[in-house]
Amino acid sequence: MKQLMFAFVAAATLSGPALAQPSPGPEPAPMPPKVAAPQDVAYPGVIRLDVDATDTEHGIFRVHEVVPVPAGPVTLLYPEWLPGNHSPSGPLDKFAGLVVRANGKEIPWVRDPVNVWAFHIDVPAGATALDLDFQYLSPTARNQGRIVMTPEMLNLQWNAVALYPAGYYARRIMVDPSVRLPAGWKFGTALESAAAEGDVTRFKPVNFATLVDSPMFAGRYFRRIDLDAPGPAPVHLDIVADSPELLDATPAEIQAHKNLVQQAYKLYGSHHYNHYDFLLALSDRMGGIGLEHHRSSEDGTIPGYFRDWAKTPAARDLLAHEYTHSWNGKFRRPADLWTPNFNVPMRDSLLWVYEGQTQFWGYVLAARSGLLTKQEGLDALAATAAIYDNQSGRLWRPLEDTTNDPIVAERRPIPWRNWQRSEDYYSEGQLIWLDADTLIREKTGGKKSLDDFARLFFGVDDGSWVTHTYTFDDIVRALNEVMPYDWAGFLKTRIYDLAPKAPLDGLARGGWKLVYTDTPTEYFKSAEVQRKITDLSYSLGLMLDKDGGIISVAWNGPAFKAGLTLGGKVMSVNGITYDADRLKQAITDAKGGQPIDLIVKTGDHYRTVAIDYRGGLRYPRLERIPGTPDRLSALYSPK
Repeated sequence: MKQLMFAFVAAATLSGPALAQPSPGPEPAPMPPKVAAPQDVAYPGVIRLDVDATDTEHGIFRVHEVVPVPAGPVTLLYPEWLPGNHSPSGPLDKFAGLVVRANGKEIPWVRDPVNVWAFHIDVPAGATALDLDFQYLSPTARNQGRIVMTPEMLNLQWNAVALYPAGYYARRIMVDPSVRLPAGWKFGTALESAAAEGDVTRFKPVNFATLVDSPMFAGRYFRRIDLDAPGPAPVHLDIVADSPELLDATPAEIQAHKNLVQQAYKLYGSHHYNHYDFLLALSDRMGGIGLEHHRSSEDGTIPGYFRDWAKTPAARDLLAHEYTHSWNGKFRRPADLWTPNFNVPMRDSLLWVYEGQTQFWGYVLAARSGLLTKQEGLDALAATAAIYDNQSGRLWRPLEDTTNDPIVAERRPIPWRNWQRSEDYYSEGQLIWLDADTLIREKTGGKKSLDDFARLFFGVDDGSWVTHTYTFDDIVRALNEVMPYDWAGFLKTRIYDLAPKAPLDGLARGGWKLVYTDTPTEYFKSAEVQRKITDLSYSLGLMLDKDGGIISVAWNGPAFKAGLTLGGKVMSVNGITYDADRLKQAITDAKGGQPIDLIVKTGDHYRTVAIDYRGGLRYPRLERIPGTPDRLSALYSPK
């Protein structure tokens, strides 16, 4: 009774005037005015942009920029949202040393306190232009970001070395660019040269959108290979390398790259550039890259791309993938991914088309052109299928949500990829488009395929490189033109709904099935060598670097259940110093009841870990289903 009375009195007290009239608390400070939204009007005047890229010892790009301006307040922007990155990944942290002058006098600038990519400047009366000087301090170690300048080569991305005026579409701002390179260096770029004097090359003026879409590879050791001299537009392979002998390629290897151009033309029935340059860096000193542009691509891969050709099939779909993006991603682009300038946020909802179908065509074109053999193409497909056949994260996260990962994770490493999922719109998207291709082949008796969709959807306006945007409904409409079907439902269940089972119907309909054996395919071994890893994902649920460092652990797999996690390091296997072959032998021996005992170091702690696993080594490959049509071989056969 006393407790009840106390509760009543307390309630009466709390409901009195004191609660009705709370004491005033803080209020939010007013936000600054928003930066002017871009308008589709011409910017008055032409920006002059001069880049000195000669300081290869420090990795510093020095920039002088002249921006025509009226008197009064002006806002300049550093590019934030980068095409191909699908994220706000502009390297603002590497931008430094900004000094602004007008009429020869230094004037102050103020960074916007909310939009830190914006710089406000009050232009004094009588001034007609701003002179800007600053530096791009490119990474000098891998933990700072991707290395883009070495003593042998560099990768100039114009978005990293330019400020541009707010309030205008990027395509309406004209720029007159130049670059100074180290003495004797040669370069490849989609930009067209206007004049050269000594080590300085000035390019023809272009709009800012085209400039950002036209990066440069330059180097001490350079080779240009013509891939399609008599074709509708020049196509070149521009190669820079760490050393001159890496530039050597056999006639057969060159022919495979020439075939890539022809197979793409046969697939799409069009081209969307006035010339195209594959910018290829063969280096383990400059950071690797695969980045699409309308008239070029940045392709950074292993030094032995040509030298070790027979051993490196896992490196040979890159150019086909990025080339496909000229059609899918640059010419045709999701409507919510196109933005009027580089500081308007992107929305990535259709990356399962932009990247997923490009991943599909990248492997198909690589096989059709001879960059991959048909067997290597099938083995690559098996490696992809196995990832999703063993993925736990699909139980809680639909594929469509992974299109947000470039923004959410910004491509940083994540601790539990198998559970969290990552940018699965690429390779799971590839499997979904394989499903669509084989479905069309089956229902039309082989008369049609996804090739027909590619020509219909990406092949319009031959010769134009003005971007055409698209929506989900446009995709469905084009698929129905190829073959009437419930394509909206097909895509929804595989992309927007939870899908506990991997989308492997395309394999079975293609006449193949995914199996696991105790011997890796040559392609799988090539991927391990290229990435310098040991991949035991389908046995222990574990992936290690060359020194035994743990770089991946499958959620709820044997290694997970034994307490292993990323950041640990395997020091010994059954009492003997770790090496990859010793661990593989221990996995094999465990089938007969032998233990798998590891000593693992995590931070300053050492512990003994016993893994209870008896399944032996397991590696993915494809196996023919007897008595079924071999539609995958038809898909990978050259046209």
